[in-house]
Amino acid sequence: MRLTGPLRAVAVLLLVGLTWLLANTLFGGESGSSVRHFFSGASEEPTPAESRPRKYKCGLSAPCPPKHLAFRLVSGAANVIGPKICLEDKMLVSSVKNNVGRGLNIALVNGVTGELLDTKNFDMWAGDVSDLLKFLRPIHEGTLVFVASYDDPATKMNDESRRLFEELGSTAVKELAFRDSWVFVGAKGIENKSPFEQRMKNSKSSNKYEGWPESLEMDGCIPLRAPLEG
Repeated sequence: MRLTGPLRAVAVLLLVGLTWLLANTLFGGESGSSVRHFFSGASEEPTPAESRPRKYKCGLSAPCPPKHLAFRLVSGAANVIGPKICLEDKMLVSSVKNNVGRGLNIALVNGVTGELLDTKNFDMWAGDVSDLLKFLRPIHEGTLVFVASYDDPATKMNDESRRLFEELGSTAVKELAFRDSWVFVGAKGIENKSPFEQRMKNSKSSNKYEGWPESLEMDGCIPLRAPLEG
């Protein structure tokens, strides 16, 4: 059956009207915002990622000045989660790199260039403190020393090992004890005590974990040293 002229015009008008209503439902008003976003690929509102504060090297909230090294240290959590040492956005020590161990985790860095020299861990519960002494004694002038504890940093400590850390700028190492949490940045030849050190005492009354205190986290900016003369 063929529509006559007037009926055909009415049908066209009805079709146009239905099409407009459908388009308005899909793309118009607030209800259509998500659909518009789907087709346009753009968002009118900032995404959560855009609204978050910008992070800088090693997750710092602000950039370091020129000729400074950005760092972040995280001690181990109990005997479960290993420590981390980050420098200039590079992870020097972490469980992912498979170079952490119970006790003291240490990274040596050239204080003039920021170059990584060595990383080692020393078991201070069942290990031999002489291994730690052999590592600390020959450290050269100007070397930066990054330390993050894991599980127990102190049982095998002796007077000489504590004195060597004091010479690097530590004040907390005198009292460091069984299962304390400790993060520290020192340097060979430092004239004053290091401003980069935290210690959390192992205490049954305040431990976050049953037998361990909470993990410590510390970050900051370390000035590079001028090249040594001679």
